[in-house]
Amino acid sequence: MPTTKPKIAVLIGSLRRNSFSQQLANAVAAATPGLAFEMIEIGHLSFYNQDLETATPPEPWVHFRNAIRSADAVLFVTPEYNRSYPAVLKNAIDIGSRPFGKSVFDGKPAAVISQSPGALGAVNANIALRQVLVSQNMLTLAKPEFYLGNTRTIFDADTGAVTQESAGKFIAAFGAAFTAWIARVGVAQHPALAPAH
Repeated sequence: MPTTKPKIAVLIGSLRRNSFSQQLANAVAAATPGLAFEMIEIGHLSFYNQDLETATPPEPWVHFRNAIRSADAVLFVTPEYNRSYPAVLKNAIDIGSRPFGKSVFDGKPAAVISQSPGALGAVNANIALRQVLVSQNMLTLAKPEFYLGNTRTIFDADTGAVTQESAGKFIAAFGAAFTAWIARVGVAQHPALAPAH
């Protein structure tokens, strides 16, 4: 009997069209056929303001929260701005974490991957983001750590395809590890992932 693939909400920390982060997210999705990836738009979300947290919060907030709530896991893809991750990603996390005690992120499997045109692969952004996910009780994949540097040399400028063999292999290995992680810790959200006996 066929089973539904686990649904992965993808939050991308760059708003630039066809950004390296977007290309990286696409590459992970292409290399991980066992998961169903859905890119969740966050650039249109207004800044979190508790005054708007009424019985009828802003519709984009409601839509975003429902998208995360219905996902089996969350993948965060981020560049690095000023030694941390972008404000647009923090704002999305703030919106999803409220109202207090009703975070849509609570208990979900997650992974953080980061990239930069420089050599370090946005390691500072990656670590800072992981610290925030602890506050949301997210079950974040620890290994393999994913910091992809020199991204200008990895993606084809026209198609976005991965052109560097070693990067392609690493992306595929990450996808396999994330799939296994969700199967290990995400059974409560996705019972079909329970191992066969």
